[in-house]
Amino acid sequence: MPILLSLAEARVLGALAEKGLTTPDYYPLSLNALTNACNQTSSRDPVVSYSEGQVTEALDGLREKKLAFQFQGADSRVARYGHRLVESLALSIPETAVLCVLLLRGPQTVGEVRTRTGRMHEFTSLEETEACLGALASRPGEPLVARLPRMSGMKEQRFAHLMCGPVEMEAPGATRTPSADPAPDANDRLGRLEREAAALRAEVSDLARQVSELRKLLE
Repeated sequence: MPILLSLAEARVLGALAEKGLTTPDYYPLSLNALTNACNQTSSRDPVVSYSEGQVTEALDGLREKKLAFQFQGADSRVARYGHRLVESLALSIPETAVLCVLLLRGPQTVGEVRTRTGRMHEFTSLEETEACLGALASRPGEPLVARLPRMSGMKEQRFAHLMCGPVEMEAPGATRTPSADPAPDANDRLGRLEREAAALRAEVSDLARQVSELRKLLE
């Protein structure tokens, strides 16, 4: 049976996979670091504001599905969490990177996937990127990715992950009109900047704590 995730589980799984590939020295992640990773305002679509309780609930669901694990070493007082995408779904590192981007950013074109996987895996060409997406879309009995219909006004098709179930296909004639969205007012922008600053401060604080713990282990 295909694995079906909630939106929170998809965000937590994507954050674990991303940090495992981009910051291996600080992986597995503490609950605080994982919550901050889920709530980042950069490289995320949509931006969310999960509590540690919501992240814990999502972790419990992922552990039941054999997609996450909890680790607590003898010298650590803090439980840490990691993903099991590679083992459970038999994914390669390039496939993990591609799926990670789709989990964290939503539907993407081939070019967007290639650019945004750069810190996790360096694809040499668009053709190689598309081949990886095709492999994920053609897994026998368990496709993890789907190619979406091309939207009017767009030259390229997009790909989306299927780990939360079938993707709602947009009508081929639909046109994306970003300018039609209401522009945020000054208060909205200020609030967003304050949330971004708070998330960055929390992330820096957690990294400093992890460095301190690492120094203690090395002394």
